[in-house]
Amino acid sequence: MTDEYRFRASARLTTDWEHFRFEKADGVATVTLNRPEKLNPLTFESYADLRDLLAELPHHQDVRVLVVRGEGRAFCGGGDVNEIIGELIKMEPRDLIRFTKMTGDVIRAMRECPIPIIAAVHGIAAGAGAVIALASDFRVVSASGKFAFLFTKVGLSGGDMGAAYLLPRVIGLGRATELLMLGQTIDATTADRFGLVTRLVTDDALNEAVGELATTLAAGPTLAVAQTKSLLTRELDMPIGSAMELDAMTQALLMTTHDHAEFHAAFNERRAPRWQGR
Repeated sequence: MTDEYRFRASARLTTDWEHFRFEKADGVATVTLNRPEKLNPLTFESYADLRDLLAELPHHQDVRVLVVRGEGRAFCGGGDVNEIIGELIKMEPRDLIRFTKMTGDVIRAMRECPIPIIAAVHGIAAGAGAVIALASDFRVVSASGKFAFLFTKVGLSGGDMGAAYLLPRVIGLGRATELLMLGQTIDATTADRFGLVTRLVTDDALNEAVGELATTLAAGPTLAVAQTKSLLTRELDMPIGSAMELDAMTQALLMTTHDHAEFHAAFNERRAPRWQGR
């Protein structure tokens, strides 16, 4: 009995995702938003598929990194104006709550997924697209990249999909207030100065930079990386005493792993560690 079957029982992993392109190679999974003619907008269906994929992804034994990118000249232009907003204004409150919870579930799943996530941003990342980039662990941004948290521009709260929670923690309250209240678009250089960018590269170097980072993460001590991501997420709202207790318990557990022993052996044998994620 394989681990994949043991932990999923009757459920099977989805092999075909209709509302974005999903590929796997060398430990790296890639989600490509592929409606380039409309700047890769999100729809009810693509939100739901992203939510469900993120729940499944930890059960893919061959995936150690996730890259999210957009096809064509943009990362993601946000929610489709007619396919989403045009429908939302006709909905009853019960269904509006179902929708807003679903979009929030995507972001929560991104933060709780143990697999590191890289957003490869070129062109515009607007609205929901900006929040998806924000919720990623790494944002590799090309010179053409732009961010716009434009929810107030459509008469809604700037705190959509957890933006008011995450953005101040990434760039500080003052900058987050400016971006979320004004809904202004900022270019890649400004985003980098604000602290929103992990790596700023030229347009031509985006694919190479994303590939290098993904390869580094996929080849590394994935169990240690996963636990680091978990601690970064869980400890955002903890007092220091609780955070240090969780650090201590996690570190003691990781000290029992094969990877930790492998580092010691590799050090003494003067070779690179052979990480196995266990």
